[in-house]
Amino acid sequence: MGTIVIAGTAVLVLLGFGNHVWWLAAVAVLFLYAQYGRSGTKGSSASQSSQPSGGSSSGSMPATYQAYRKRRDMQAKWERRYARERPLESRRQQREKSK
Repeated sequence: MGTIVIAGTAVLVLLGFGNHVWWLAAVAVLFLYAQYGRSGTKGSSASQSSQPSGGSSSGSMPATYQAYRKRRDMQAKWERRYARERPLESRRQQREKSK
């Protein structure tokens, strides 16, 4: 898969000498491949499983219950701080939730 992306990028760069929009397309292809394309390979899936799940917001299930608790407690802390610093807004949100 990487070879195809590199070859396609090279073609887009060569086309870019005539029209610079192709260079932007080449950069976009490389960016998308770096973000989404390598997730299916063995090396990156092993490194993903070794990373703590607290830093990513992929929307998947947390790796451990402790990571879930940590994120939940942090969210509650920020909600309490918001309610303390902006009492009028937090009361308005509570009324909307109770409707």
